[in-house]
Amino acid sequence: MRHNKSFNHLSRKSGHRKALLANMAVSLIEHKRIITTEAKAKALKMYVEPLISKSKEDTTHSRRVVFSYLKKKEAVTELFRTIAPKIASRPGGYTRVLKVGFRQGDGADMALIELVDFNEAALAASPKKEAKKASTRRSRSKKASAEAAPAAAAAEAVAETAPVAETAVEAPAAPAAETPAAETPAEEK
Repeated sequence: MRHNKSFNHLSRKSGHRKALLANMAVSLIEHKRIITTEAKAKALKMYVEPLISKSKEDTTHSRRVVFSYLKKKEAVTELFRTIAPKIASRPGGYTRVLKVGFRQGDGADMALIELVDFNEAALAASPKKEAKKASTRRSRSKKASAEAAPAAAAAEAVAETAPVAETAVEAPAAPAAETPAAETPAEEK
């Protein structure tokens, strides 16, 4: 019976399970995403998220604690140098598990586990979503009224200066137009 067992044992003894999860965590940190079975992905999520939380505080003690789980110096360095600064403001949920279908050989449920802040496609799409959220009807009407007010003021300023300019231009032009017209018929006669 599985009474009071709080995590998936993955049909392995504890040493094998710890080695499996450590190797998968190293691969996830180095490659930012891996494809594995759904059960292993969920177990890896529970294993790696506390390590990523620990990496937010860059101390010798936290590095030693993370190294005791990962057993690979390059992965620890990658975690503390590149991943930790990107996830510093995130309160949790550093990984995402996406189901990708079934394995060809035995039909096992497969899943893609990835670090959330390192997905280029999602990062490219997220600024567009934020821009759409910022432009709501309410803000459009405020923007339209804010843009209309300076435009109306500019139109009034042009309208005030335009009649003065027109009268100044028309007055000298009218006598000049009459003079050549009067001279031309006189010359023809």
